[in-house]
Amino acid sequence: MFDLKLIRENPEDFDRDMSRRGLEPQSGHIIDLDRRHRTAQTALQEMQNRRNAASKAIGQKMKAGELEAAEELKNEVAALKEKMAETEEEQRRLGEELDTLLATLPNRPAPDVPDGEDEAANVCVRSWGTPTSFDFTPRQHFELGEDLGLMDFDAAAKLAGSRFVVMRGQVARLHRALAQFMIDLQTWEHGYLEIAPPFLVRDQALYGTGQLPKFSDDLFRTGEGYWLIPTAEVPLTNLAAEEILEEDVLPQRFTALTPCFRAEAGASGKDTRGMLRQHQFEKCELVSIAHPDHSEEEHERMTACAEAVLQKLELPYRVMVLSTGDMGFAARKTYDIEVWLPGQNLYREISSCSNCSDFQARRMRARFRAKGEKATRFVHTLNGSGIAVGRALIAVMENHQRADGTIAVPQALRPYLGGMDMVGGDA
Repeated sequence: MFDLKLIRENPEDFDRDMSRRGLEPQSGHIIDLDRRHRTAQTALQEMQNRRNAASKAIGQKMKAGELEAAEELKNEVAALKEKMAETEEEQRRLGEELDTLLATLPNRPAPDVPDGEDEAANVCVRSWGTPTSFDFTPRQHFELGEDLGLMDFDAAAKLAGSRFVVMRGQVARLHRALAQFMIDLQTWEHGYLEIAPPFLVRDQALYGTGQLPKFSDDLFRTGEGYWLIPTAEVPLTNLAAEEILEEDVLPQRFTALTPCFRAEAGASGKDTRGMLRQHQFEKCELVSIAHPDHSEEEHERMTACAEAVLQKLELPYRVMVLSTGDMGFAARKTYDIEVWLPGQNLYREISSCSNCSDFQARRMRARFRAKGEKATRFVHTLNGSGIAVGRALIAVMENHQRADGTIAVPQALRPYLGGMDMVGGDA
C-alpha cells in the first residue's frame, strides 16, 4: 500500500514509478477517489455535529414550551439521520473502491532498479565460482535420481498427480541433511531466530504480504477457509502485524524451515520434468523487520547470508538485480541468486531476496516508535530464501555428479550424513 499524502503531493513521481512497472498513470483516479472519500467524511462529521446540537436543543425547547420550534428540530434531525445514512454508505463505497485499487498496485521500484519488461533486462552484479565442467556429458538431476532408483516421479503422480516426487533412501536423506544444514547455518552463524510457524493462515495474513487479493490462483485453499502457505515469508512477516515495536529491538531477524505449497497456475508447460517447479517443496526462509534507515544495508546482509549456503556447498552462482518487469509484486528491489546447473547448462534461480520497504508494513500496520517520539513510523520488511531445499538438492546432484552416476557429498553436509561422502553405489 501507499502513502496517500505522498501521492497527492507528488503525483508525477508516482505515475512514473507505476509506468516503470508497466502500468498506466494511476494518480488521477487515486486522488479523485481520495478527495471524494475525504469530502464524504467531512460532510458526515458536520452532520453528526449538527444532529447532536439539534437533539440537545430539542430538550431545551420542550422545557421552554416552544413546541413548534422543537418539532422543527425533530424534523431536521430525522432528515439529517436519513442524509447521514446515505453519506455513510457513500463514504464506505468510496473507501472500498480506493482500498481495492491500491491493493492491486505493485510496490514502487527503487531508483537503482533497472528498467525492463522481463528477465532479459536483469543485471548481473557479481558471480562466485566457475561453472562446473566435466570430461563426460553431465546429466540432469532427475536422470541421476531415477537411474539410482532414489527418485520416483511415477509413484508421486499415482499419489498426487504431476509436480510431485517421491524421494527414497540416500537422496531423501541428502534432502533432509540440506534442510538441517541451512537452518543451522542461518541460526548459529547468521543470528536469525528460528521460528516454527503455522502452515495454514487466514486471508488477512496473505493480504498483509501481498499475495491476496491479486494472486489467489497461485495458492491452495482448504475447505475450512484456511490457505496453505506459499512461503514462510507469510507467517514470519505477519509476526509484526498490528504491532508497535520499540526502535531498539530492530532489526528482528526470523528464519523458518517449512513446507511451501504453490498451485503454479501460470507455469503450464514449464519445467514439467524433475523437481525444479513443484506444488510442494521445503524452504529455509529469512525475514527481517528493519528500521527504514537501515533496510538497504539489511538487504545486502540477507543476500550474503543466502549466498553463504551455496559457497559452503561449493556451488557456482551469480547474483542478479531484477528489472522492474521481473520483480515481485511487493518488492522495491530484488536480488535473485542463480545457481549453475550443468545438466541444463544454465543458471537457474535458487533464492530471491527482496526489500519491500514499507509496502507490506502499511498493509499489516506494522510500526515502530523511535526513542523520545510519540508518533509511530512503519517498519521496513525484507524476505529471502536461505535457501530452497529442493533446488539445492538439484544443484548438489548435478554439480557433484560423477561419470558412474554417483554423487559426491560436499564436505559441509557430511556431518549431517554420518560421514557419508557419496550418494549411490555402496556408500
